[in-house]
Amino acid sequence: MKCPYCYVPESKVIDSRASDNGTSIRRRRECVSCGRKFTTYERVENMVMMVIKKDGSRESFDRNKIANGIRRACEKRPVTVEQIDEAVSAIEMQVYNKFNKEVSSIDIGELVMEKLKEIDDVAYVRFASVYRQFKDLNTFVDELQKMLKKGK
Repeated sequence: MKCPYCYVPESKVIDSRASDNGTSIRRRRECVSCGRKFTTYERVENMVMMVIKKDGSRESFDRNKIANGIRRACEKRPVTVEQIDEAVSAIEMQVYNKFNKEVSSIDIGELVMEKLKEIDDVAYVRFASVYRQFKDLNTFVDELQKMLKKGK
């Protein structure tokens, strides 16, 4: 593994542990040249999952897009990085277990909203307002009323 600081291709593993509910391994490494420490993650390479976008185009599934969307929704909220990572891993696992080679972006958006509803109400509303493209205040209020009726 190349050191991200000095690019020397040799490092030593100083700690390994399971991460993301056992779906990946987190390794702490130390560069043998500069001595700086960094973290790497090892996970099973899944089959290629294609995402069908609203316009009909297709692109490869990218967990980083989900992570970025969740991070944006959770900005300035009391949500930890670990909670976000766990949510992204859970969503990714659901996508690979529930769908066969293709998934619609709509299905992914619904999975993200389910997870955000569990984590933080404000983050859920933020994400929903962008995802559902609320056109006016009434649509926004309707979504809030649905949340309040369900008890969360």
